[in-house]
Amino acid sequence: MILTINDVAKIISNIAEVIEENKQYLTDLDAAIGDADHGINLDRGFKAVKEKIPQFLDKDIGTLLKGVGMTLVSTVGGASGPLYGTFFMRMGSIASGKKAIDDKDIVAMFEAGLSGIKERGKAQAGDKTMIDAMEPALNELKKSLKDGLKLNEALSIAVNASYSGVEMTKKIAARRGRASYLGDRSIGHQDPGATSSYFMLKTAAEYMDKLQ
Repeated sequence: MILTINDVAKIISNIAEVIEENKQYLTDLDAAIGDADHGINLDRGFKAVKEKIPQFLDKDIGTLLKGVGMTLVSTVGGASGPLYGTFFMRMGSIASGKKAIDDKDIVAMFEAGLSGIKERGKAQAGDKTMIDAMEPALNELKKSLKDGLKLNEALSIAVNASYSGVEMTKKIAARRGRASYLGDRSIGHQDPGATSSYFMLKTAAEYMDKLQ
């Protein structure tokens, strides 16, 4: 599969719409274990991103993604701004100078983005963060592609793994972020960051599935 800059821009625009649709749900999840602002903050950031997308359409994919990341860092409050900002900027570094990306690029970008989140947040799988939705998805994506599945098939499996990761966050105590202050009292609550990550992955996968 080949994605052009217009495809990537459309995926980001779709993500902005999904975040807007779910901003109250994400904020409600955050109200239980955080600052009650995750959905509101992300929606503000992606609205700013959506406004800036047109100015990047004559550039390369890397420049677009770096612009997305820097906009999120500057407009999204709390921890999620720097984390998602780093994710998109790291992806942009892999796509630097590229007018189109393929399956291998997508995997490399996802790996770089997730690595950036881990470094920035000093977290790992099992800490009840967005990593719990992203890492299982990346692992399944790589495994499925190695097994010879088409990208859209591999992405479907990855999205299911991401959803399972979100569900898993209900069963563990938070070890990073504001929720970690609650200790075992955070058990039973779904992590908002993992949930927003799942929404983003699902949205991207749905768009790419239509291209097959």
